[in-house]
Amino acid sequence: MATYVNPASARTDGTDAIHREVPPEQQAVEQRLLDDVVASFGGCGDQRLKELMVGLIGHLHSFIREVRLTEEEWGAAIDFLTRAGHITDDVRQEFILLSDTLGASMQTINVNNQAYQGATEATVFGPFFVEDAPRIDLGQDMAFGAPGEPCWVEGTVTDTDGRPLAGARIEVWEADEDGLYDVQYDAGKRAGRAHLFTAADGTYRFWGLTPTPYPIPNDGPVGQMLDAVGRSPLRAAHLHFMVSHEGARTLVTHIFPEGDPIGRKDTVFGVKDSLVKRFEQQPAGAPTPDGRVIDGTWSRVRFDIVLAPGDV
Repeated sequence: MATYVNPASARTDGTDAIHREVPPEQQAVEQRLLDDVVASFGGCGDQRLKELMVGLIGHLHSFIREVRLTEEEWGAAIDFLTRAGHITDDVRQEFILLSDTLGASMQTINVNNQAYQGATEATVFGPFFVEDAPRIDLGQDMAFGAPGEPCWVEGTVTDTDGRPLAGARIEVWEADEDGLYDVQYDAGKRAGRAHLFTAADGTYRFWGLTPTPYPIPNDGPVGQMLDAVGRSPLRAAHLHFMVSHEGARTLVTHIFPEGDPIGRKDTVFGVKDSLVKRFEQQPAGAPTPDGRVIDGTWSRVRFDIVLAPGDV
């Protein structure tokens, strides 16, 4: 009798690997099926597509064989994906939530945004970006009436040699103090998001909201999955950025307030140490950088952005 080892079990909990006795003849049956499925892609003329499909099939079959997946469990997985499709619409993207909460989004970003000479690190895109955010001028307010504590955000955009990048496009978006994005209220609403362009010296500045933690949408299958495995749906507080400039690698990232207790427990694994910034709290009545009169408290943060070349 051959011993079949589940390496995933040993890796995740530090205990002895789960051993299941799988007769050699059964292993041969399973391997023949895998070989037949892999061979079925032999006529694929797109070599990259072939590589992707063969790799996917290999890992999928290895998973099924390692955990000895039952037919009932496979049926439950198909039902889960079906329900994720049914709840997805133009505003709600359950499959992005699934990808995010499994760390797949973050790992894909790591693979495709390799470190380069001090360039700002990328992180997850998130499910609530929209294309038609209004334009604001430097120093204007991107909250557009969304509730929350005002926050002054400023910084520079440069290349990795320190040269300022004039006219870099900056998309910014965030949730309000209730943890909701504009499109969660109304698909056509635009608040808490905008785009702007850097000045000739590469500087930018705008008013936003002090970020607050919030749960990802957890009323669907992804939320049920998190609950079943004992994980929190909370995201660390953050402000989204997408920064682009001709000849540079487009950057999708967030910044996270220092001291947020969620931190590394972020349910989509998006927090990186270099993106944790100090949001300095300001008392009511404190002078603002642009002479604005604010009755209550506000905060300010600096985020200097470095874009990698587009060919790396």
